[in-house]
Amino acid sequence: MYIPFFPLKLVAFPDEELNLHIFEPRYRALIADIEEGSKTFGVCTFLDKITGFGTLVRLDQVSERYDDGRMDIKTVGVQPFKIISFDNPSPGKLYAGGEVELLTNDPVIERFLHQEYIFYLREMLYLLKHEPSFNPEEINSYSFSHKLGLSLEEELDLLKMPSENERTQFLINHFKRLIPAIKAAELARQKISQNGHFKHLDPLDF
Repeated sequence: MYIPFFPLKLVAFPDEELNLHIFEPRYRALIADIEEGSKTFGVCTFLDKITGFGTLVRLDQVSERYDDGRMDIKTVGVQPFKIISFDNPSPGKLYAGGEVELLTNDPVIERFLHQEYIFYLREMLYLLKHEPSFNPEEINSYSFSHKLGLSLEEELDLLKMPSENERTQFLINHFKRLIPAIKAAELARQKISQNGHFKHLDPLDF
């Protein structure tokens, strides 16, 4: 499968809405081409270099077109891929492109694992002061992944995993490492904030 590439320093997850401001001539040309064709392109994750992985995204809407050719677009993630070949530029185009292999995914998750994930997810979001209401049955391993303190490298590791079970266990392990650290940092912050204040302490009776 040969697709146009849009390298970005981010990980796009399946079903994630990704809004982009398009201003470079090569990417304006990319959007013009896919509007007339497949309406899909690849967001390639870029760290210090192209990582070799990315996500196929679908153009849903050009929400704004500016007089100078810039545009705002709305896209949604479809499926992760591995890059087989990378042409920069793609033949006859201003932008890069290449052959990709779509990664397989097993969406089935064990019930107890999902319940454990939801338990830790609620605690993590509370500690991060992000408390959305959600239906646990509609949540998967991608739903809050950008809000959980993962590094870009860890988000990429998550994207490459082939099953919901594996991704969920990865996030549970992440919660178990990070939650105690967040609690300890908050306790330290509270202690520091008390320094310099007058304290009212009950006398010890002994």
